Amino acid sequence: MSIILFAIPLFFLLIFIELWFDKRAGHTAYRFNDAINSLNLGMMSQVTAVAYKTVQFSLYVLLFEHAAVLDWSAYRQQPAFWLFAFVAYDFCYYWFHRMSHEINLLWAGHVVHHQSEEYNLTTALRQSSGGFFGFVFYLPLALLGIEPLLLLTVGSLNLVYQFWVHTRHIDRLPAWYEAVFVTPSSHRVHHAQNPLYMNKNHGGVFILWDRWFGTFQPELAAEPVVFGITKPLQNWNPLWANVDTYWSLFKDAWRTGSLADKWRVFFSKTGWRPADMRKQFPNKRYDPYQQIKFDVRLNPAQMHYVFFQHLTLIALVLAFLLTAGQYSNGQIWLLAGSLVLLLASLGMYQQQQRLALWLEPLKNAVLLLIALLAGWSGLLTMPFAVLALAWFSGASWLLWRAQRQPQLSPELPEQQSKA
Repeated sequence: MSIILFAIPLFFLLIFIELWFDKRAGHTAYRFNDAINSLNLGMMSQVTAVAYKTVQFSLYVLLFEHAAVLDWSAYRQQPAFWLFAFVAYDFCYYWFHRMSHEINLLWAGHVVHHQSEEYNLTTALRQSSGGFFGFVFYLPLALLGIEPLLLLTVGSLNLVYQFWVHTRHIDRLPAWYEAVFVTPSSHRVHHAQNPLYMNKNHGGVFILWDRWFGTFQPELAAEPVVFGITKPLQNWNPLWANVDTYWSLFKDAWRTGSLADKWRVFFSKTGWRPADMRKQFPNKRYDPYQQIKFDVRLNPAQMHYVFFQHLTLIALVLAFLLTAGQYSNGQIWLLAGSLVLLLASLGMYQQQQRLALWLEPLKNAVLLLIALLAGWSGLLTMPFAVLALAWFSGASWLLWRAQRQPQLSPELPEQQSKA
């Protein structure tokens, strides 16, 4: 966790550089709602990770302490052992990632990362909060004697490496590097919904696993990548983004008349549905080559409001992550749940749903009260509370002004240019 936290300033610096380069070059890799949504999903994933990954990590520690078959005590300070742990982690990551694309239940926990119809550095931070089963793929490392803290370190380094490959602005790298490591070119293929590219290039750091196990596909100039998923989310609510596919699976399991299919739907190949469900509730088919990107038009006042709300939520999430060690498990779950609701409210506002127009003023009032109480109690300095009051006044004015502008119905999203 600490490595990721320290890397966050670098992540945002690189995002701003890419955004500047994108605008300067006249490209369109960024769209406002999409980028904010990806960042909100990244924050949500970090918040929920604090809440439920403690349980997962405890299971790893228990297995390491009582079932490890190898003892590396004499080698734990050796760089070669750290490299071994790093490579072993990426091997486990490959199989977890690959199965997350090949099994319905695991795909439901991973789909969030692929929902964006753009591809930029904010997409790298778009992570799931609903992937509960991935830790199982790393338990063999406990048996191999990889210490829990070392697991966290190499896992964080693995994620940091994956950040920079989420860009369109780097073409092919030298052939030797492309042959060994995951690169922007190979990872663009992974995010494609083109039939030729789907379920390919699952490695985190090393593309060798894909080459060895038959899942490698190079990016072809004759087949431009179409980003996104074959069943578009068409929603900016980060909470719904995490539950949408789970909800579809549970609906099929509940409705199908076959008792066997009620279980099979969760563990079958991604996209499989019971025959009676395909007949009664057919999925709408989307042609990836005729993609119409989803959006909801916001006027300038609304965009400013969303942006400053987003900055406020970044500050709250960072404060939570930095101080989580001071809270009890009950407090962690309460705070995490509250932050998830705040992020969901902002997503609903981006969607211009009626409920959000009531929730946002209430949310701002609660945030202001918390800031003032914290300032008066000495938990935070009074200048912070004064700044919060000034921010609240400005945010309320922007919200009032935004509501006076014509709105686009959320059921009629803006039809953007075809990809």
